[in-house]
Amino acid sequence: MGDTLRRVVLNAPIVGRPEPADFRIVDEALPAPGEGQILFRILHASVDPGVRSRLSGGDSYSAALKPGETIDGFSIGEVIESRHEKWKAGDLAALVAGWASHFVSDGKGYLQRITDPRPPLTTWIGVLGVPGMTAWFGLHRVATVKEGETLLVTSAAGPVGASAGQIGKKAGMRVIGVAGGPEKCAWLTREAGFDAAIDRHATPDLAAAAKALAPKGVDVLFDNVGNATIDAVLPLMRPRGRIVVSGQVADYSAAPADRAGLKNTDRFITHRLRMEGLVVFDDVRAFPEAQDTMAGWIADGSFKYREERFKGLDAMPGAFCGLFESGDAFGRRIVDL
Repeated sequence: MGDTLRRVVLNAPIVGRPEPADFRIVDEALPAPGEGQILFRILHASVDPGVRSRLSGGDSYSAALKPGETIDGFSIGEVIESRHEKWKAGDLAALVAGWASHFVSDGKGYLQRITDPRPPLTTWIGVLGVPGMTAWFGLHRVATVKEGETLLVTSAAGPVGASAGQIGKKAGMRVIGVAGGPEKCAWLTREAGFDAAIDRHATPDLAAAAKALAPKGVDVLFDNVGNATIDAVLPLMRPRGRIVVSGQVADYSAAPADRAGLKNTDRFITHRLRMEGLVVFDDVRAFPEAQDTMAGWIADGSFKYREERFKGLDAMPGAFCGLFESGDAFGRRIVDL
């Protein structure tokens, strides 16, 4: 076709905090779609902290990426050529295309046609994509939340945490968020409707701060940070409390031996607690119903979200690495291609 496929690949397994030099851009001839295939031009792509777990050479819930492989990620694509009976030029989709300018799909895997005109296009890889669905099913399926309960959300100004807090409020919960810095905390309470927020940068004792705001305890902890945070909150959990392990952003770049452990596990026995993680693709068949509800909230203005926008494929490594700088990110990081 004469065009160029540009993609960002891994240089070598990453040790410690990722840096832009850990990645490189490769230019190749753009392949033509074969029989039953679809060629997408990528319009927008996201950078996701969870990808870090695949960049150190060890398998996570997904296989580790090898040097030279395209970095994983979610995208919005437009069909520019199709030899697939169910897709035509001009169709839009949310898909897993990685950090690349184009993508050839066989129509399988995570590939969702976008037809709802109500929400902005980029929300389909944000609050209507995996971040929002993680929040939805983490609360409704894993935690089985109830009206009147207290919800504590960590990394609450991120796309998963902010979604979880607002979904909890819609379910009638009292919601407390933990975020880094006064700007994020103010946004949570003034815009996103959280009942209270804890500035982790100004609060050396998270447990004491949470206890002051929730003196009767916490029913659900929705954690995006890691073991140190979970262990700090365990003594505050109420009987039959639930802990949703959504992400481990503080632990992704640490070797397993360097990660914090859990000491307060007696609480699981005395208070009959339950802790469960989730891989949101287990719920993919139920996405449309949840997305329809949340798209309505976005359309009526009752659901808030933030995006940080970057321009061009060259910006992707830096945008990704900034996710692991303390306090650097505030909202879903979207790269416009």
